[in-house]
Amino acid sequence: MCDPNLNSPSLTVSREALRDAMERAGYRDPVIADAELALVELIVNAWRHGLTASPVVVVEIVAGTTRVTVADRSSTLPQQQKPDSLAESGRGLQLVEGLTHRWGAEPQKLGKRVWFELELGGAA
Repeated sequence: MCDPNLNSPSLTVSREALRDAMERAGYRDPVIADAELALVELIVNAWRHGLTASPVVVVEIVAGTTRVTVADRSSTLPQQQKPDSLAESGRGLQLVEGLTHRWGAEPQKLGKRVWFELELGGAA
């Protein structure tokens, strides 16, 4: 877990940049809202579990596909949890999977990248 005394990442700035890029590319508001929620989940995971106070966020829109990548310093790849019905956490990647068309994680020389994609033409 990241040190709680560190500043949390700027979720607002990341969400605003993603929304701006997706609006300019022609995405509808419900899809943008899904992308924003998935982005926040990946950033919080990188901060909380990825040992990274300032995760690197990259937004790429190519040929009608938006790919959002969040990089952190932990080499541990994320795995979906199966929390019991009373658990207060552990459902984040299930949320990302439900909101996006696809997601994944890739190890890097230092840490990992977790990403998701949304298509311009369809709802997740």
